[in-house]
Amino acid sequence: MKNAENLSVEQETPKNYDLSPLTPVGWREWVGIPAWGVDYIKAKVDTGARTSSIHAEEIESLHKDGKPWVRFTIHPWQGEMGDEGIRVEAPVVSWRSVRSSSGHEEMRPVVTADLVVADVAFSTEITLTNRDEMGFRMLLGRRALNHRFVVIPGKSYLGGIPPKAVRMKNRGRG
Repeated sequence: MKNAENLSVEQETPKNYDLSPLTPVGWREWVGIPAWGVDYIKAKVDTGARTSSIHAEEIESLHKDGKPWVRFTIHPWQGEMGDEGIRVEAPVVSWRSVRSSSGHEEMRPVVTADLVVADVAFSTEITLTNRDEMGFRMLLGRRALNHRFVVIPGKSYLGGIPPKAVRMKNRGRG
């Protein structure tokens, strides 16, 4: 353990930490998952979550060429009723035990997806779970944010907003 008497603020927080290569994002952002046919999904930027997660329904395990895959349905719009959703198939990276913010622990499949956030394209792991009762259909966790983004918690949608018709659809008015 370090001796607190010998530490200065300069030693704890480097003044010369270069944030210039990082893209600023707010506490909520619009995310695209082009390969899955998702142009826009509203996500909460969650530095408390290690791995990103997305709302998925009808999760089915299957095998392709002897390897584990999952088939699931994404409903990117909040309050979406009666929409068929988007069916996706993806290889399973692993299964992980995840504890939700409410303290509930569950085993979730983990898949990899190519995301676009604030015009930055990257690949990251995402857990699949039912987020129907949550305010956002997606969470962007620390692994997705690390070395790419700096979070400005008092701001929203620093990466831009989609057309008004998309925003209205997300509110159930489109």
